[in-house]
Amino acid sequence: MQQKTNRSLTYTILSISLLTVMAGAAMAPALGVIREHFTAYSDLMVQFIVSLPALFIIVTNLLFSWLCKLMKTKTLAIVGLSLYVLAGAGAYFIDNIWLLLFFRALLGVSVGMVMPLSTGLLAYYFPPEQQASLMGLSAAMNQMGGAVATLLSGFLAGISWNCAFLVYLLGLISLGLVVAFLPNERLAKDKVENAEKQSIGKLMKKFHPSVVGMLLAMALFFIYPTNFAITSLSNTALSSNTITLIMVGLDLIAFVGGLFFGQLMRPLRKSMKYVAPVGFLLGYFFLSLDTTIGLLILGSVFIGIANAMSVPYLNTIASIKGGKDAATTVMPLISAALYLGQFLSPLVVNPCSRLLGGVTAPYQVGVIMAVLFLIQTICTRKYQMLPPEER
Repeated sequence: MQQKTNRSLTYTILSISLLTVMAGAAMAPALGVIREHFTAYSDLMVQFIVSLPALFIIVTNLLFSWLCKLMKTKTLAIVGLSLYVLAGAGAYFIDNIWLLLFFRALLGVSVGMVMPLSTGLLAYYFPPEQQASLMGLSAAMNQMGGAVATLLSGFLAGISWNCAFLVYLLGLISLGLVVAFLPNERLAKDKVENAEKQSIGKLMKKFHPSVVGMLLAMALFFIYPTNFAITSLSNTALSSNTITLIMVGLDLIAFVGGLFFGQLMRPLRKSMKYVAPVGFLLGYFFLSLDTTIGLLILGSVFIGIANAMSVPYLNTIASIKGGKDAATTVMPLISAALYLGQFLSPLVVNPCSRLLGGVTAPYQVGVIMAVLFLIQTICTRKYQMLPPEER
């Protein structure tokens, strides 16, 4: 009975991971069609449909300890997931870009409420020796959710640009599991108070390799979903369905990588930290060469591998170092860094791309940023090792 309960709890927590990437990336295949609908607005304004939720996820993450005092975990998850469905799918009825962005902001608030739970509860309920595999599974579920949502939103966008937002109805599945299986308990009071006593400065001093690494990794990854559909649709003969399939392929690669992350972590623990920056470097290098389909696919493969390894690796290192306090200390910071990277990505990449000029300029910026990520990884390598008992 206990094993069955643990399995149901695991599935419930992992189901939340299916949804978190959909806050922004699910709309990526539809951006080309949405751009054609909102022709009076700039590319950056349209890209905010993907990146704006990240800003409100960050703000909500910073209030997470307070939310944990206000609500028990089950209540918090139910409120967050209900808002997720209403704000996400509710955008279907909106034809004003400013009101649409307001709904996207509410979606960000909802994800900010549940994102730390998707990884923090794994650290809270399961021992350290299980966390590498579980973080890999969490990342795999994240990518599977991204693949399913990308495929569905691309298909729905082919019907009508606003139909793509109906993909957020998938949140009802996770909501049902939370209602049925998630314990309605409060995270330990001493852990919440411990989190509140530690300033962001103290937490950053301890966890900066993982937090800064996540910021750079997500800023790099989000160059892809915010630019790939737009550049490919306008500069190649590929159809929107073909572009969607390539993007889904990236998510599938990341999904498979997440599934095998736990098995790869131990034998490759000393070199695993370099997979993501090198993968991003190679991926954007190939994408920057040309817009032929072969290079588009090759670049997408390397970016998929990089994304598959970066998130579970950084989450695993942070959760083991944070222990049972991770849910209320480092995980909100990791989540904030993840979405800050997504939000800042177009704000940094777009002006730099205009300076460089050319169709593949965003990917050239990606190469430069990947080099910075690699340097950050090398400089903090002694901090990013597993504790002695995990080596």
